[in-house]
Amino acid sequence: MLEGLTAGLPDALPLHMVRPDGLDSFLGGLPPATAAYLRATAFTAKSGEHALLPGPDGLAGAVVGLGTEATPWSCGGLAHALPAGSAWRLVAGTDDAGLATLGWALGAYRPRRHKAAGTSPAQLEIAAGTEAAVMMAEAICAARDLINAPAADLGPAELAEAVAALAARHGATCETFAGEALAQNFPAVATVGGGSHRAPRVAALRWSGAADGPLIALCGKGVCFDTGGLDLKPPSGMLRMKKDMGGAAVVLAVAEMVMRSALPVRLLVLVGAVENAISDHAMRPMDVLRTRKGLKVEVGNTDAEGRLVLCDLLTFAAEQAPAAIIDCATLTGAARVALGPDLPALFCNDEALATRLLAAGTQSQDPMWRLPLHDGYDSWLDSPYADLSNVSQKPMAGAVTAALFLRRFVPPGTAWAHLDLYAWNDTNRPGRPEGGEVQCARALHVMIAEMAQNYHPASSP
Repeated sequence: MLEGLTAGLPDALPLHMVRPDGLDSFLGGLPPATAAYLRATAFTAKSGEHALLPGPDGLAGAVVGLGTEATPWSCGGLAHALPAGSAWRLVAGTDDAGLATLGWALGAYRPRRHKAAGTSPAQLEIAAGTEAAVMMAEAICAARDLINAPAADLGPAELAEAVAALAARHGATCETFAGEALAQNFPAVATVGGGSHRAPRVAALRWSGAADGPLIALCGKGVCFDTGGLDLKPPSGMLRMKKDMGGAAVVLAVAEMVMRSALPVRLLVLVGAVENAISDHAMRPMDVLRTRKGLKVEVGNTDAEGRLVLCDLLTFAAEQAPAAIIDCATLTGAARVALGPDLPALFCNDEALATRLLAAGTQSQDPMWRLPLHDGYDSWLDSPYADLSNVSQKPMAGAVTAALFLRRFVPPGTAWAHLDLYAWNDTNRPGRPEGGEVQCARALHVMIAEMAQNYHPASSP
């Protein structure tokens, strides 16, 4: 059971959810003294605003504002704002119970691997009909745990084991490539991870919810720690680099949601698990490395390692003839400069797939923003010594050129989307505590469900 959620609570207090346009009606249904109290506190039902309701024997309940548009974040701060250890139930017939439960659970989350539990959060009784919200919260919190884990605890082996454990829980298969098998099948991944004493791996999970369902390939960047390699990051640039496997955590969260929802699709989940370290075995600037596709890549910067991991995964995924490939990665600072921490950048070579993803992001309140695959910048990746460089030497459009690099490894006609995300909350906000964050997972789950519903084997995505 997730922290902050529980089953039947006979003594749970009622939690009312109110919109501004329903406030007068709500106040009219309260005892006059209670209504007068709320008016005196200037409660307006704005999003996340809450108030305790007094009763003859003490606490009679609480009310939370939903604002003009219900979001998970309206209830995202309640688990730690209401009295510690108190028990609550949503008032019967409450609209948006799923959103409220999701927000409550995500806000109750705290990383516990190396920190003792503090004050117990308030508990919310799981209401009927909120099972999907609970499932999503469990998948997201598990992925948050992966991102928040120190790199000393979560290296390539441990990340690959997390993929295998997920497969085992859902009757999927998992094949792990390491050593010579990795070098033969994923040579770029092997080169990136060769600088660390912790050997790189690729974990490939396969699952079938329907033998004739569309094959969805999910590729996750799993750089467990990124020093920058020989192009060393400054100390400030390394402070959050345990989160550089956030893309892998996201695809695992999506896979968990898809499998627990029993969607009629086939899944291929690929995680490239490496550590970008410094040693006498590390790749060097201007080295030329081999990729699974056969293209030779000059290393213009060892700190642009994530795209080298993904390029082999994309090639492998494309060979399986999927209906769509989606990769997730904490790839560029340029995307954060353009869009900030909360808005992942979407690059896509297929209009139908892009439309589906953007609509799913809006529907699930898990947004993304599309940026262009501008052909005019493709030549910026030219190299005099290899088929292409892993970076452009121009100090601009870094997120675009990274996506253009990845596009070189996707065959024409294969629908592909690339999500450049941050995977971190810099500050504490309702439902979004500081630390690792799972962006786009809810949107991808909605998109895959819609794609499965409308899939016909002879059609494209």
